[in-house]
Amino acid sequence: MKLLKDINVVNKRVFLRADLDVPLGGLDQIHHKLESETATRLTNLKGTVDYLLREGAKQIVIAGHIDRPDGPDPAKSTKHLLEVLENILKQKIVFKADLDGSVDGELVLLENLRFWPGETENDDEFADKLAEFGEVYVNEAFGNSHREHASMIKLAELLPHAAGQHLEEEVRVLTNVLEIPARPFLSVVGGAKIETKVPVITNLAKISHHVLVGGELPKEIEKTGQKFPENVIVAKLTDDKFDIDLESAHRFSRYISNARTIVWNGPMGFFEEGHETGSRTIANAIIESKAYSVVGGGETTQFLEKHGLLGRFSFVSAGGGAMLEFLSGKTLPGISSLE
Repeated sequence: MKLLKDINVVNKRVFLRADLDVPLGGLDQIHHKLESETATRLTNLKGTVDYLLREGAKQIVIAGHIDRPDGPDPAKSTKHLLEVLENILKQKIVFKADLDGSVDGELVLLENLRFWPGETENDDEFADKLAEFGEVYVNEAFGNSHREHASMIKLAELLPHAAGQHLEEEVRVLTNVLEIPARPFLSVVGGAKIETKVPVITNLAKISHHVLVGGELPKEIEKTGQKFPENVIVAKLTDDKFDIDLESAHRFSRYISNARTIVWNGPMGFFEEGHETGSRTIANAIIESKAYSVVGGGETTQFLEKHGLLGRFSFVSAGGGAMLEFLSGKTLPGISSLE
């Protein structure tokens, strides 16, 4: 994977693919709570932007997406991010609402890339249009690196390219978790969608002392009859099936207390509806363990942010689906395109 130090950006226009997919309703809190998940995805840009400016980049064009719009939607415009990005980056930013012609300004923010169908279709002509904004391509969107979209794949084929500083850190941290974790190494997997979690659990079971499984997964595992190795410990659920029961939470905590590396993706229950005892117990156990802890997934980080615990973990991954696919041993197309 090529890194920033491997490319020349002096007097170059840089197309910076960013992870801008944040809940717009939380923007008013960022100025006061920069450790929030919403802020973290945006503050991840600062190191790379500072580096590019310091190394003499002529212009930085920041581009990304918000949500999954069917077409142009003012409510999902990246223009809503202007003020908070200017606050984080300490730079004036010019907004570009279309893809026609050039634009003046040292920092430029493009409109939501998913307003154009060519983005998700990985379209050649759309990629060519994007490539007109840069002479160098930098990927700082780990959270979207499992998607074969034009701004993730084809731009890296068209322009000299490199990984941004945070994407580089994501790959390094998650690779170390998989290959050289301090042991005992423990994995905690929750949430739902058994079809996406089975490959993760199966791969982590090969390298973890134990994989602790909670959330809605125990119910789905019972329903499907899915079988796992003996070191996969599946929680029992409360009578209403909305959380792991206290016995399982305490059992999981005992495993956690002995671990030196812990990776956690997926809450233990429906915390959005008040069923958060299991997730709170697991979070506290991980924090008290003093283990090196990696946490990821939108719902997990949302829960930790709600309780002011996000900063108590060693590393917060910007990826949900991307983190899961990486941990399942898959090659992410957005990362392989940077070779």
